[in-house]
Amino acid sequence: MAAHIEDYALIGDCETAALVDNRGSIDWLCWPDFSSEACFAALLGTKENGCWCISPAGSKWTTTRSYRAHTLILETTFHHPDGVVKLIDFMPIRERFSDVVRIVEGVEGNVPMHMEIRLRFDYGRTVPWVTRIHGGVRAVAGPNLALLHSSVAVRGENLTTLADFTVSKGERKGFTLTYGRSFEEDPAPIDAEQALKDTEDFWIPWATQLQYEGEYRDIVERSLITLKAMTFRPTGGIVAAATTSLPEAIGGVRNWDYRFCWLRDTTFTLLALANGGFYREATAWQDWLLRALAGSPDQVQILYGLKGERQLVEWEVDWLPGYENSAPVRVGNAAAGQLQLDIYGEMLDCFFHARESMNVHGKRDFRVLAQLLRHLERIWRDPDEGIWETRGGPQQFTYSKMMTWVAFERAVRIAEQLGFHNPLDRWSRLRDTIHAEVCQKGFNERRNCFVQAYGSDQLDASLLLMPQVGFLPGSDPRVKATVEAIERELMVDGLVLRYDTARVSDGLPPGEGVFLACSFWMVSSLIAIGRRDDARALFERLITLRNDLGLLSEEYDPKRKRLVGNFPQAFSHIALINAAFDLEKSADKRDRAKATPAN
Repeated sequence: MAAHIEDYALIGDCETAALVDNRGSIDWLCWPDFSSEACFAALLGTKENGCWCISPAGSKWTTTRSYRAHTLILETTFHHPDGVVKLIDFMPIRERFSDVVRIVEGVEGNVPMHMEIRLRFDYGRTVPWVTRIHGGVRAVAGPNLALLHSSVAVRGENLTTLADFTVSKGERKGFTLTYGRSFEEDPAPIDAEQALKDTEDFWIPWATQLQYEGEYRDIVERSLITLKAMTFRPTGGIVAAATTSLPEAIGGVRNWDYRFCWLRDTTFTLLALANGGFYREATAWQDWLLRALAGSPDQVQILYGLKGERQLVEWEVDWLPGYENSAPVRVGNAAAGQLQLDIYGEMLDCFFHARESMNVHGKRDFRVLAQLLRHLERIWRDPDEGIWETRGGPQQFTYSKMMTWVAFERAVRIAEQLGFHNPLDRWSRLRDTIHAEVCQKGFNERRNCFVQAYGSDQLDASLLLMPQVGFLPGSDPRVKATVEAIERELMVDGLVLRYDTARVSDGLPPGEGVFLACSFWMVSSLIAIGRRDDARALFERLITLRNDLGLLSEEYDPKRKRLVGNFPQAFSHIALINAAFDLEKSADKRDRAKATPAN
């Protein structure tokens, strides 16, 4: 059985990533990029579906671990009766080929060690053809090639490559696994020690750019390093998570592939990066967005591939049992074909803040968005599937309508700045019409709060974003009442659910954990309604849910006290970063709500 989700660490090369558990086993790795087929898939199956384990021989040992300061270099320390050994895991920032490097360092005594690697391409199904090479082995399966170079002797047994060796104090043993294409020349071996230095030299200067000096600096830095690791460097796209099908409830069916880029994350991502001082990454993310949007306005999707791919066909990997038997395991995401009106607000808001924060984009770029707005004019009254990608049929979701208001509100401001005169009156009238409709139809007089959909009596945590996007200020009694209603009815053990799956028909069986991004939104909403002390107390509670390395998944199970959902989750870390900035009274903080005066 795979380790608990919170027992995993992330290493990566800004094009793909691996998960390493706290016992020295790499149980997940997709090559050559985040959304490729996994060659280590024990996370969603068993060790026979692919893993790479390095640990002391036997079972009488314990571990501690940490990241090297300001880096994504993982150090796992094994405490054994015969001594102490450190395992250093990392992925050098990629040049032509992708590498996983593992260095075993003797710290005390003489410790017997065991290494075993099971490469299984095609999501744990395909056993490669393995042959010996000088200092290691060569594994081939169709177009896939992996080369293992080892400083200790290896052998093959039962479709597994093994090694047994002893490490004494001061000794270092190195292993590198390199991905290539079987029909091309084999990649040359790399120097593990030089790769370690180069990796440290990449991360430390990058992390020290952080423009945040508040009390949560280390926490914010770790979240930003995680976000950088989940960025596909060639295009600037940021994946929602490094994994697929980690369940939102253990044993449940809410298992989705998150190894893609969602438009709903755009503005919060931009602000997290820009507030942190990482303008290059923020610009690359905005450029990715504009390229993804290029094309016919009526073909815009809610999510895209790392390079902007549109075909993300969803299918089930029936040979994997799923994490703790949480089936099905899904690859691809059918939500790509859904209508979600909120993405138009996200796109225009992101464009607006990119201009405000980084002085980028002009009339040429805005013409792409102007075409999208003309399309939105025609469809904004249509029902959609909403921010949570429900599969129970379209509705008139309040949050979706609110975000169409954001789209036209930001469009008016951008058009005024750029001298676009013709659509201004029409967009201004439409903005005001939408605002009035949401306040009338999205507000339930009987419940005295905004609700999930027109005519509904159910709550939705997305409504916490009303003051954050500037739709209404936190001082508005309707906003205050909505925040307090969500606090009463959607909080479990002090944490926020997206909505009540037992009472809302979303096309799936009920049951999921509390949603961590929503819980961080509650922090910002409490600040907006004047409850800063309560906001800080909630933030302090939330940061205790991070694992020992500072990583968060999508959700948290209060009953099992475990992280659930895909891991690590960019949306959770983005929300953490933005909440930390909201807690700081910084005059130069870029704030979504400051884009517009309250109506």
